[in-house]
Amino acid sequence: MSMDVRLDVDLGPLRLKNPIVTASGTFGYATEFEDFLDLERLGGVALKGLTLEPRAGNPPPRVAETPAGMLNAIGLENVGCRAFIDQKLPPLRALDTAVIANISGFSVEEYAEMAEMLSAAEGVDAIEINVSCPNIRTGGIAFGSRPEMISEITRAVRAAAPGMPLLVKMSPNVTDIVEMARAAVGGGADALSITNTFLAMAIDAETRRPVLGNLTGGLSGPAIKPLALRMVWQVHRAMPEVPICGMGGIMTGTDAIEFLLAGATAVAVGTASLITPSAAVDVLDGVTDHCRRHGVDNIRTLIGALET
Repeated sequence: MSMDVRLDVDLGPLRLKNPIVTASGTFGYATEFEDFLDLERLGGVALKGLTLEPRAGNPPPRVAETPAGMLNAIGLENVGCRAFIDQKLPPLRALDTAVIANISGFSVEEYAEMAEMLSAAEGVDAIEINVSCPNIRTGGIAFGSRPEMISEITRAVRAAAPGMPLLVKMSPNVTDIVEMARAAVGGGADALSITNTFLAMAIDAETRRPVLGNLTGGLSGPAIKPLALRMVWQVHRAMPEVPICGMGGIMTGTDAIEFLLAGATAVAVGTASLITPSAAVDVLDGVTDHCRRHGVDNIRTLIGALET
């Protein structure tokens, strides 16, 4: 008889049935994956990043494979916040899993306006503020690399959505991730998502041109896992009371366990879903199997349990 494992965790006020969520930008609006996995097995789904108005995104090519990873420069292509609420959110309301809306803005006012709209919409369980997209020319990484802007945006969103669980998705393209994390928490974040993609590029030596139409993009996949692990560990060590959703190259249950040991409360599966659409539940099964093999009956005992 298999041992029962308690898997529920708390990302601040957001209760998840298990620590596995999907990473924004890699899972569409969730319903696209219904044919490949049971969405209700997941702790949560973080949806495609939203902007106030619809966006067509960057010119192609927008995705390129790299050794041990991939580059993307999608450029926040999305239907816009109002269309999301009217068209994409209704089928998600019946799901027994947390729905996390990810927002990006080109001004503090846009972030606040979207937060107000989403907090009033039935079916959104949390908001994730994206201050870290490396693929747009205004906003994005320009916000995420300045602690004063992170704090200002977070305060504005908190004021616009006072009762909503709030995560801030951090940029790794900074000199001091802990300083940026402190700014987000000081602005009112309940939890942190660590980390977004690393600014990178690929070049076609035959044509002597960049592979991506945007010239640069965000690097994700197994190549960034050691870097993301280090950032999660750094922030957890400096701010152990702050819940972290760790992400970056998580492909297996063992990868997820490593992030938990480094200090993450939950983990997000991203690029793996683009390779194997059922990857998130495969990671969940791997985490559960690890706990049973090691006699862990409560997943919370693994959070920050790294021995140094």
